[in-house]
Amino acid sequence: MKVNGILLLYHHPLGHNAPTIMEHVNAFERHSRFQIWNVNTELGFPKELKQLEFEGVVLHYSLFGTANYMLNAEFLDYLSCLRAYKVAFFQDEYHHCRQRFDFLNRYQIDCVFTLVESVYWKDVYQKYTRVPNLVYQLTGYVSNALVEHAARLTMPDAQRKIDIGYRGRNLLGYYYMGKGVREKVEIAAVFRERAQELGLKLDIEHEERKRIYGWRWYQFLANCRAVLGVEAGVSIFDVQDVVQTECTRLLAENPSLNFEEISQKFLYQWEGNIPHRVISPRHFEAAALRVCQILFEGNYSGILKPMVHYIPLKKDWSNFDEVIRMFRDTALRQELTENAYRDLIASGQYSYQKFIAGFDQVLLDAGLQLGVPEANALRVTARLSQGQTRRQAFALVRGVPHYPFPGRRFVTPTIKRVQSLYRRWKQLAATNQVSQGEKIS
Repeated sequence: MKVNGILLLYHHPLGHNAPTIMEHVNAFERHSRFQIWNVNTELGFPKELKQLEFEGVVLHYSLFGTANYMLNAEFLDYLSCLRAYKVAFFQDEYHHCRQRFDFLNRYQIDCVFTLVESVYWKDVYQKYTRVPNLVYQLTGYVSNALVEHAARLTMPDAQRKIDIGYRGRNLLGYYYMGKGVREKVEIAAVFRERAQELGLKLDIEHEERKRIYGWRWYQFLANCRAVLGVEAGVSIFDVQDVVQTECTRLLAENPSLNFEEISQKFLYQWEGNIPHRVISPRHFEAAALRVCQILFEGNYSGILKPMVHYIPLKKDWSNFDEVIRMFRDTALRQELTENAYRDLIASGQYSYQKFIAGFDQVLLDAGLQLGVPEANALRVTARLSQGQTRRQAFALVRGVPHYPFPGRRFVTPTIKRVQSLYRRWKQLAATNQVSQGEKIS
């Protein structure tokens, strides 16, 4: 059955808290002019999907988060046979490059949405793939939900309890990512040390256990007068897939090597080879909640401008005293936060609506047609929904070992045995099905 619409494949383990991923996924169905059908590959291959030939397929970045793509053999076989306009979204593009290039060529992907700036396309996708269309994107956009949360939570400056806050991820052990990711820890550790005797109320952390998620994160941010920040991304783009392998080898030979030593031995030649530092959703969140941003100097995708949208902090810390003076200037803070809100939020320039409108135009330019008769849409939805309850149940069972609950370590071995038996049963059923088909033929 030919379907004049778009199939969007994504991966989201049931029970996992990943609001940013689902916000991105749901934006297509919410804002696109095309009919979108979302399929979560965590639930397995829908029984009737092989009978549906969509006009377009979107492969969401959540499928490609690790070296093991979240597409089983059935999905890959379906992609191979499907004559559709295929679009892939990527985010963590700095490693596993060769695998990604091979995937793009093997499955004849027509369009890639990438974080790589256009000036470097010739060194990445145009050099190693046959993808005809490349589109620049950001890591995230401004959702209606963010604007609504901000409207409810934003409070006057005088009522905020925290002067300067921060939460970051400690990636110091990931040497192959380069100097860039080390800034997440450096800005927290050094700023906290230098500012602790200045009479400021600080809430600055960089340990994983101190991270804040969901609604609590918005509440924390809204209670800050200012927040620290750095560019997202990495400073080494491992287009040859050699950096991580060599780092692993060097550390295996000498586990005592620190980052500086490995950098001098090997990493220096890759630093900044293909810039991969970008603005992140954190910067949009701070702008929406009218929180002043104190950021390491950087490009920030050409969107954030120093002394227009944020207070710039030099990476050698030479202007630290000046940064503190500017932070204490309430009028300046208000000017910067209002500028950021106006340009990043109120303008709508970086909204999901604007982003999806651009996505729609890519499909229209490729010749895809708008409009699906309601009766056809209902039939497609019904087909994709067949067996979904059973698939959800199996997905929940598969995910049990990863859910935090009391007594998990006692239950996990039993669950894994059940999972193993289920996999064996599926393999046996598939073998029997093939045998029966051979007899019939």
